[in-house]
Amino acid sequence: MHRLFSFVNSPQESRWIAVNDGVMGGRSSGGSSVVDGVLSFSGELSLANNGGFSSVCCEVRAFDLRDVSVIVLRVCGDGRRYQLRLATDARHQDVAVSYRAGFDTRAGEWTEVRVPLGELDPSVRGTRLHGPPLDASQVREIGLLIADGREGAFSLDVDWIGVE
Repeated sequence: MHRLFSFVNSPQESRWIAVNDGVMGGRSSGGSSVVDGVLSFSGELSLANNGGFSSVCCEVRAFDLRDVSVIVLRVCGDGRRYQLRLATDARHQDVAVSYRAGFDTRAGEWTEVRVPLGELDPSVRGTRLHGPPLDASQVREIGLLIADGREGAFSLDVDWIGVE
């Protein structure tokens, strides 16, 4: 396995940027920090004003994942469902396409999540598309999102993200 992110606070590590439902008028809050080699993604989901999502993603860079079959994350969650999201330069009606797969967490327990690239579904603004297919050689962004329809605090710790 090759690690893409180890969260060691080195200059080579990508910064992680928050994008919450406030971009559409929602009231959720969330973001990330790196402490002691762990990325902590946390905040508060609100369903007010048709909101209900919070996300973080690495700043744009190039990942050639054409020889990758699985993305592996070591996470400690809160029992809620999260999504792994990838983005390329693919667009649908001039909006960026995200490729997503959900994963469950166990409250307070470290687990390894395995997401086969073939299970990532294309979507735009939460709506599943029938294409375009993921071009794994052109991944520009990797992120995490929560949008499980439940208001309240959330917390996901990520030890590392790797590929096989």
